[in-house]
Amino acid sequence: MEHPLRSVVKAVTWQILGLATMTGLAYVATGNLATSGGLALSAAAISFIFFVLHERIWAHVGWGRRKS
Repeated sequence: MEHPLRSVVKAVTWQILGLATMTGLAYVATGNLATSGGLALSAAAISFIFFVLHERIWAHVGWGRRKS
């Protein structure tokens, strides 16, 4: 098992990579760095919210769990 801090650092670096990728893609589409950064941050925020909701819903699904 890995240390919790390692998991946090991995999550943060993954998020940074995603923000950079989304900003780059949005910049190609819009030609405006401020707009593309705003789109990337908006997408990250919405993705975070839906991920938490998704996890909370799955917490109530018993399928695939082993009883201890």
